[in-house]
Amino acid sequence: MKTTKMIYAISAFLTLLVTTVNAQTALNSKTEFAEIRGKKIAYRIIGKGKPIILVNRFRGTLDTWDPLFLDKLAQNYKVITFDYTGIGYSTGTLPIDVIDVATDVKDLADYLKLKSIYLLGWSYGGTIAQVATIQYPQLISHSILIGTGPPGKNDMPLEKAFLERALKPINDEDDEIVLFFEPNSAESIKASKLSHDRIAKRLDVSKIPSTQAVFDLYFKGGADFREDKANFREQLKTTKIPILVISGDHDISFAVENWFVLNRQLPTAQIIVYPQTGHAPQHQYPELTVNYITNFITQISK
Repeated sequence: MKTTKMIYAISAFLTLLVTTVNAQTALNSKTEFAEIRGKKIAYRIIGKGKPIILVNRFRGTLDTWDPLFLDKLAQNYKVITFDYTGIGYSTGTLPIDVIDVATDVKDLADYLKLKSIYLLGWSYGGTIAQVATIQYPQLISHSILIGTGPPGKNDMPLEKAFLERALKPINDEDDEIVLFFEPNSAESIKASKLSHDRIAKRLDVSKIPSTQAVFDLYFKGGADFREDKANFREQLKTTKIPILVISGDHDISFAVENWFVLNRQLPTAQIIVYPQTGHAPQHQYPELTVNYITNFITQISK
């Protein structure tokens, strides 16, 4: 009897060991492709649970998310990252209309047969996430917006430092500190180095958009979002989808102050501001950010 129990125990341990070894992480996850209307959308999946689709920043690829942030998020959710049409590992050409870019979210969800998702957008990806939230309310149950701004005219413009650094063909570590972290904080600079080293473990620099022609596609979409002919700003005021905004107190791309003027106008939005933090709060504080996201999703229902 004892022998049988021991065999079962050893078998269970080996099964757990194999499962752990084979578990998909941000650093070993397989790059897959969704073939949609003659193009290929590159994506990766890690974790289990309800799916959360992550929508990337300006010049971001599958490789530029912090692996620690993804792995922590994957402890509670099925984390799906992807490259826009024409960006990174995907084929085609990035559309200039943000509504067209947002169809990548819907197309990928349909391809993966997902009926309900959480959506997380960072920077330019936060722009696209807002459009998708408005366009596909039956698909998206919660929307998380990181380091981004609301649609329409905003009083606080991006800082000169962004344009001086963000448009270089290749960014170095000093650029990353200025673009994504807080240069005046020793703790933020330390976090930048740690995040950089984590990302570098799986980074194909050749996949990062580096030409002005591609930059202009991003900028045209961003300009249209600010002009807001589609009236997205007013539509956000009537959405029933819970929205969580996470920002640093010194974001040189999207000043968090632009959200403050919408206080009491966005009925479902909550705003969290990190001190001495820049454009990538989820990379400076990956565990804390995941905790906020998990609590928000758990406690707030649509």
